[in-house]
Amino acid sequence: MAISLFEKVESRRGLFGVEKISLIYGLLTTALIFIMFNQLHDPIQMLIGRAVIMGATLILMYLYRLAPCKATAFIRIGLQLGLLAYWYPDTFEFNRIFPNLDHIFATIEEGIFGFQPAITFHQTYPQLWISELFNMGYFFYYPMIAIVAIYFFIKNFEKFDKFSFVIVTSFFIYYLIFIFVPVAGPQFYFPAIGLDNVAEGIFPAIGDYFNNNTELLSGPSNGVGGFFYSLVETSQQVGERPTAAFPSSHVGISTILMIMCWKENKKLFAGLFPFYFFLCGATVYIQAHYLIDVFVGFASAFGVYTLSCKIHAKWFSIPVFKIYDSVVMEYVNSTTTTTNSKRN
Repeated sequence: MAISLFEKVESRRGLFGVEKISLIYGLLTTALIFIMFNQLHDPIQMLIGRAVIMGATLILMYLYRLAPCKATAFIRIGLQLGLLAYWYPDTFEFNRIFPNLDHIFATIEEGIFGFQPAITFHQTYPQLWISELFNMGYFFYYPMIAIVAIYFFIKNFEKFDKFSFVIVTSFFIYYLIFIFVPVAGPQFYFPAIGLDNVAEGIFPAIGDYFNNNTELLSGPSNGVGGFFYSLVETSQQVGERPTAAFPSSHVGISTILMIMCWKENKKLFAGLFPFYFFLCGATVYIQAHYLIDVFVGFASAFGVYTLSCKIHAKWFSIPVFKIYDSVVMEYVNSTTTTTNSKRN
C-alpha cells in the first residue's frame, strides 16, 4: 500500500498537542534557568537553544498551513520527537549543581543484593554473543521509538499526534525527575570513587563532583568488543552525561512503547518484544543503571503512561488530523456539481 505523503490533511489551526507540551516544558525549564541563573554553567546558551526551538516550531507550523499534508505533519511531529535528544543532556545542566545521590543508591543496592549487579551481571555472562544481544537491545532504544512512530504514521495516522504526545510527555515527566534527582549511574559513579571501594562495598558521597568531572567507565567487554558493543560504546562516549539514572527512562519509555503496541497491534508487540527484553537487561549489563533503577523504571511506566494519557484526554483530546478521503471528496464534488446544475 502506497504511503500518500502529500495527501491533504484537514486539521485544526495552531500548534499540535505535542508541540504545545514541548513548549510548556521549555517554558518551565526556562523559569528554572532564571531561578538558577548564577549557578548554571552557560545559561545564555540554554536560553538561546530554547528560543531556536520555539522559532523552528512556529516556522514549521506556518509552513504546514501552506501545505497541510501528511509529509509536513510528519516533519512537525518528527522535530519534537527528535528534540528529545536535545532535552536529555539539558537535564545535566541543571542537576550538576546539586549534590550527587549515587552513594545512596549504590548502598541500597549492596544492602539488598549483597553485591553490585552492574558489576556481577557481566562477570557472570562475559560471552561475546551474550554481550552482543544485550548491546543490540540497548542500541535499538531509539529505533524502537522510530518503528512505532512510523507504524502509527502509516497505519493509524489519526492517532499519530496522540502517540507522539504520550511519548514526548512521558519523556518530559522523566526529565523533570532527572533534574531534581541527580543520579549518574555506575558507569560514572564507580570510576569516580574507584573500583577498589566498589569491591569493598564502600560508597562515599561525592557532592557536586560531576559539576566539573564527566569521566565515563567504558562498557565491559573482556577486551573483545563486538559490532553492537562498538555502536553502544561510541554513542555513550559521545552523547552520555552523568545524569538520568533514576529511574531508568530506557526501561520506562520502552515499557510505555510496549503498552501502546499491545493495545494497537499484537504482532508489532511480538516483533519488538525481544529487543525490549534485551534492552531492559542491557541497562544493568553495560553498567548504565543500578538494578533498582530498572525496577522503578518498569513500575513507573504504568503510572507515567496513565498520567500522559489523562493529560491528553483532559486538555488535548480534540482530534488533530482528518484525512480527505478521495472517494468521499469525489462524491461530495459530484453532488455539489449536480445541485448547482439543477439550480441553473
